[in-house]
Amino acid sequence: MNRQKKLQQLFKAKAKKASAKLAPVSKDRYISKADRLKLAAESADESAVSSES
Repeated sequence: MNRQKKLQQLFKAKAKKASAKLAPVSKDRYISKADRLKLAAESADESAVSSES
């Protein structure tokens, strides 16, 4: 691989990483299983309290 091609390859890789950083995040933030169970329990408690009132 000649020097010019290597430089172009490095430049493209850096540009790709920079544009990926600026792009909007498509995936939601990861929520652990324990946190999901905790949130489900809290929402169940809230719905039970609101139905009792």
